[in-house]
Amino acid sequence: MSDSPNAPDASQSAPTPGAPVRHTRTKGEPRFPDGPKADPAGSHFERRIRSFQPRRSRVTAGQADALQRLWPQWGLDIDGQRVIDPVELFGNDHPVVLEIGFGMGEATARMAAADPGTNILAVDVHTPGQGNLLNLADQHGLSNVRVGNGDAIILLREMLAPDALDGLRVYFPDPWPKKRHHKRRLIQPEFLTLAATRLKPGAIVHCATDWEPYAEQMLEVLTAHPDFENTQADGGFAPRPEYRPLTRFEGQGLEKGHVVNDLLFRRVQR
Repeated sequence: MSDSPNAPDASQSAPTPGAPVRHTRTKGEPRFPDGPKADPAGSHFERRIRSFQPRRSRVTAGQADALQRLWPQWGLDIDGQRVIDPVELFGNDHPVVLEIGFGMGEATARMAAADPGTNILAVDVHTPGQGNLLNLADQHGLSNVRVGNGDAIILLREMLAPDALDGLRVYFPDPWPKKRHHKRRLIQPEFLTLAATRLKPGAIVHCATDWEPYAEQMLEVLTAHPDFENTQADGGFAPRPEYRPLTRFEGQGLEKGHVVNDLLFRRVQR
């Protein structure tokens, strides 16, 4: 299955708004010619165990239009080939928060609207979600959102300068519940060491998960890391901050009895 925002020819009926876009591409034709690349980093970097699993879902007409129309302005392919300048990327010198994994982008858009003085660099590999967030940003005039496509590890390691970030958000990452897959979890000591080099002293790392064993691991790993300190005096989980919206996914989990844990840790100066 392949998708394209190209207009139908005269023999085709116009697509229903919100319906998936279906188009048979020729061999080698990009999915979205002016949109995110399928594999921006290509083979430039080592193959390693990844913390994410790309999902190839159907793209609606609105999402496809946003990808084609807005990606050149608000999108960033994570190719690892250059160090980005946040001031150039956003057009201002406001604080920058990196969000890794934003799903369909509803919560990201709400946080951006509530805090226009903070820039959000939101990274994911889910094409429909990328298009949806771009569409939401366009509809609500959210000029403080940029959408990154690709591996956040490559972004942190190759494309961000030291102390480039004022915060890091990781909400509901894949819990990889099977024990043999725990090595795929994002919140690990090695990841935190890398992130610490890109976070300014005092920057907040905010994680949230509804998978309690993963929450306990996050708490253990963050507590043990010398570059971070818990903002909670008791050394435990934090109440959900008002700035993190209650998402539909989270609400469904709470209705099923899931326990959602937030962790708020501060980057310390050493």
